[in-house]
Amino acid sequence: MLVLRSSLPRALAARTLAPQMCSSFATGPRQCDETFYEFRSYYLQPSKMNEFMENVKKHIHLRTAHSELVGFWSVEFGGRVNKVFHIWKYDNFAHRAEVRKGLAKDKEWQEKFIIPNWALVDKQELDITYLVPWCKLEKPPKAGVYELATFQMKPGGPALWGDAFKRAITAHVNLGYSKLVGVFHTEYGDLNRVHVLWWNESADSRAAGRHRSHEDPRVVVAVRESVNYLVSQQNMLLIPTSFSPLK
Repeated sequence: MLVLRSSLPRALAARTLAPQMCSSFATGPRQCDETFYEFRSYYLQPSKMNEFMENVKKHIHLRTAHSELVGFWSVEFGGRVNKVFHIWKYDNFAHRAEVRKGLAKDKEWQEKFIIPNWALVDKQELDITYLVPWCKLEKPPKAGVYELATFQMKPGGPALWGDAFKRAITAHVNLGYSKLVGVFHTEYGDLNRVHVLWWNESADSRAAGRHRSHEDPRVVVAVRESVNYLVSQQNMLLIPTSFSPLK
């Protein structure tokens, strides 16, 4: 925006008083707040999955004493099995650093969870994501199954494909084919990646809704536009654990 020199003091004053504006699809400092979500994926040894899950169930309260757990799921379909996926919420990066420092000093957490469990984990992945400004995190009305759809978009960021992607998602939401839990944009990890978390009553209701949406011309038009910017897509069916806040 071009500001004439004579009007600069007035423009600076207006900027100070006006609320911060958010991009329709942005991350980082363009977000309305600094809250971010850490996506963690653990790949378990096939014979150790049950042992790991029982240990987490027994001791997860030691971890949630330090920061907020959004959800914890096992992967039923999509990609490698014997995998768990969980989301943690942080106020900002200073908050996360404080939490990690506290965990390092928590002897009970280290002895009862970290030491016995790390031997069961083959690999772990971690992404930092922001909830996009045009949606908020929703809680489903009852227990069900979740689908995490991950879209790798073309380089260029939301300025290139954000509006088309939003229209594709809202077309599904507005027509009631699935319940949207949240849309997240990766900040650290593979860039130009968007994660959409959906909820359905069951895997069968999800399949039925998906088939109906594919026959709805309103959805087809919106998706066709977004697909022009799509590189790849992966879907996972997630089963919430008994201790997951999102059931």
